[in-house]
Amino acid sequence: MSDDLSLPRCSWALGDPLNRTYHDAEWGAPQRDGRMLWEMLMLEGFQAGLAWIIILRKREAFREAFAGFDPAKVAKFGEADVERLMGDAGIVRARAKIEATIRGAQIYCEMAANGEDFADFCWSFTGGKVLTGEGHGWVASTPLSEQISKEMKRRGFKFVGPTIVYAWMQAVGIVNDHSVECFRREEVARLA
Repeated sequence: MSDDLSLPRCSWALGDPLNRTYHDAEWGAPQRDGRMLWEMLMLEGFQAGLAWIIILRKREAFREAFAGFDPAKVAKFGEADVERLMGDAGIVRARAKIEATIRGAQIYCEMAANGEDFADFCWSFTGGKVLTGEGHGWVASTPLSEQISKEMKRRGFKFVGPTIVYAWMQAVGIVNDHSVECFRREEVARLA
């Protein structure tokens, strides 16, 4: 992360300091940890219909509410946990999204029990390689995000439409979509 405000950045990262910190330190860097890939997918689902900055501001509360996004723990959440989470003002209180996160944890655990690593699954769509976006304009979804979305839905994940999946792909560095002017574009490319 750089404190240099004069560095060129993606336009969405220019306003709020929290967005800038997230952009400079995390967004677009290739994430290979399965648990973190799952956490980010769940947070992207919570973001549906909201601005990402809302999720960033609530991120620590989400982590506390969802047992550090430990899939094995979240998979065991029951109705009492759903009610507890519905009363937690620190997170986005949407029952369908809460239930989707619990189910998503169960799917993650089922995959692991069947010998399927979530990180390997996520990266299988690109052969483990980082894709590079053109860096001009903004794309909401791609044929690949549609394919991944379809497979995730087939497995039972919810809130994984093509637009959410593409935002997740950008966030976890499956695609490097930093703008061509952004100082992070080349930094992230070197991480791939």
